Amino acid sequence: MNREQLAIRVSRNTMITNTLLAVFMLAAAFYGRSAAIFSDAINTVADVFSTFIVIIGIKMAAKQADREHPYGHERFECVSAIILAIILGLTGASIGYSGIHTITGGNFQLEAPGIFALVAAFVSILVKEGMYRYTKAVADKIESGSLKADAWHHRSDALSSIASLLGVAGARMGIPVLDSVASVVISLAVIKAAYDIFKDAVGKMTDHACDDTIENAIRELVLAQDSVLNIDLLNTRIFGDKIYVDVEISVNGEISLAESHKIAHAVHDAIEQGFPKVKHCMVHTNPA
Repeated sequence: MNREQLAIRVSRNTMITNTLLAVFMLAAAFYGRSAAIFSDAINTVADVFSTFIVIIGIKMAAKQADREHPYGHERFECVSAIILAIILGLTGASIGYSGIHTITGGNFQLEAPGIFALVAAFVSILVKEGMYRYTKAVADKIESGSLKADAWHHRSDALSSIASLLGVAGARMGIPVLDSVASVVISLAVIKAAYDIFKDAVGKMTDHACDDTIENAIRELVLAQDSVLNIDLLNTRIFGDKIYVDVEISVNGEISLAESHKIAHAVHDAIEQGFPKVKHCMVHTNPA
């Protein structure tokens, strides 16, 4: 199963799970008389659409290079990651605003929700956290920014469900303010996750260089090749989930053009074989 197929399978599984969970929570909100659970259910429905954005981004990124996009379409996945980061940030801000507004206005739910609402909140936490771990594991494996953003969206929902659980439990114990206090704290964690995802996606959209660990490893590999005397220049840039490398090497100035080309070709092959994420490598030779 290739990268695209694995990402699509994960996204479809989470969409199905969210749909079933939303139906369950809507029923729980009705029978348990809980506004918090109802809001959580609506948020779960919205997650189905956000995952659909992920699928579109992944499919677009997997398209082969064409005349209009000779370097490929990998950055489309970054676009979907940015959209999800914005959605995630707005979700966090909304959670925080709602919590602060309730605290300052004192608009707490007075009628104690039923036990069914408490059970629904607990189930939602377990399911959402499970989806986060499942999606995050695959996102890390295939290094997908949009899938990682969707994973954190699941985690934000799990955190929101914790607020719902505290709210329902608090209302049943006569302390409804617990829901709002938890919402404010949770919103900060959600906004921080959105910022990290947004920063990572923008970095990939703007030709951000690889970290020092990768660049140093490339340097060592290049210098280990026969007839390479020095590295005059090494530039790397992240293109979606791929890497582009430009390197200038010094070789003996007395050798023929054909021999110089052979050395450059060997360096090129060594880099692409040693670093599977490298999609394109340009090697230029300088006379030492």
